Amino acid sequence: MLTKKLFSFTAIIILLVSMISGCSSAKSSADGPVEIEFWYGLGGKLGESVEKRIKDFNKSQNEVKVIGVAQGSYDETLQKLQAAIAAKKVPAAVLIKNDPMNAFAKKGTLASMTEYIKDDADFKPDDFIDAFYQQGTINGEQYALPLYGTTQVLYYRKDMFEQAGISEDKLKTWESLAEAAKQLTKNNGGKTDVYGWEPMWGPDNLIDAALSNGAKYLSEDGKKVLIDSPEWIDSWEYFRKGIHDDKTMAIHHDGQGWEYWYKTIDDVIQGRAAGYTGSSGDQGDLDFSILAATPQPSWEGKQAAPHAAAHLGAIPALASEKEKKAAFKWLKFFTNAENMADWSINSGYIPVRKSAEEVPAYKEFAEKNPQIKVPLLQAQMATPPFVDPTGGKIYDALVKAADKVEIEGISAEKALKEAQKEAQRALDKVKK
Repeated sequence: MLTKKLFSFTAIIILLVSMISGCSSAKSSADGPVEIEFWYGLGGKLGESVEKRIKDFNKSQNEVKVIGVAQGSYDETLQKLQAAIAAKKVPAAVLIKNDPMNAFAKKGTLASMTEYIKDDADFKPDDFIDAFYQQGTINGEQYALPLYGTTQVLYYRKDMFEQAGISEDKLKTWESLAEAAKQLTKNNGGKTDVYGWEPMWGPDNLIDAALSNGAKYLSEDGKKVLIDSPEWIDSWEYFRKGIHDDKTMAIHHDGQGWEYWYKTIDDVIQGRAAGYTGSSGDQGDLDFSILAATPQPSWEGKQAAPHAAAHLGAIPALASEKEKKAAFKWLKFFTNAENMADWSINSGYIPVRKSAEEVPAYKEFAEKNPQIKVPLLQAQMATPPFVDPTGGKIYDALVKAADKVEIEGISAEKALKEAQKEAQRALDKVKK
């Protein structure tokens, strides 16, 4: 009987250990490498580049094996991470944007990397571009590492601009861009064959334009939401007018994952649009024999100030200690100088390490392909990401307002005043 009881007790212990180990999607073996999942919301050439980096890492050592899990988009990654945390079955590493990273970290669902950084003599925090590195820092703790920097820039068809006698100087201000877009738009029997410009669907392009117009999210004391100020309204109305009144601009919207994004790019590549506003990370999908890149414009008499953000690698707190260390090893590899240089060359995203610009392959590429320097140039004058004190409610209100302006053609004033009320209610709850 004693033997049976001991056997039953042992079986229960084994079952409990098995259940605890199920709190992470990673697996490990005493005889093999620690297996961890890395979730990322990138497709196309960017997704292929991530998988190449994973293969390189797995070949470079035998302690950790990374399994890449592609998601449909950044937002889909976020939704699945929330579900994974609730189910207590998380990946060991995840690619995440700045604002949700802040929210997750403040809730205690992301692990601090500070001790791993301190214990790693080869890790050089000072080599990171400070503006990007600080986006992973909260109250002195490092909750994420910047994997690459991004900002929205202008891409345009060199041949179309040349044929129309329009120089790149026409893209220096939003006012002159509107004039160029009108000149480049081609109509045939009431149907538009070529649009002068295509903003990218969603609030981000609109927000960038507003920031360059002097807009602020919040009052100085942080108690009032200011997204219905004249600086916001005038900037957003500019795009509503171009899309719905003048019909010199167009947007693709909805669809699966990044479908709208690639349709926008395709319009420019196929000559159905003369240019568009897109991510620095689009460069890997673009043909610069026909395209050129330039920083976002300012408004007349003002300074351009679009966002520049880091996309971050984070480690969920529910991962085991062994998996956390393995994830840190992977994120450190992803961000070494050589990988940052290669990532930037193949994607157009901004390298987050200073030493990446000194890698011979990067220097050689930049000399022959000056467009790679455009996002870096813009990042030097850009606005840091907004950390939403409501946990995303202010941004959500702007998402709804952007759809009203871009898709429905509702006036920017009406859309933004409705958004301000919604966002203010959310802020008031937080400030109580």
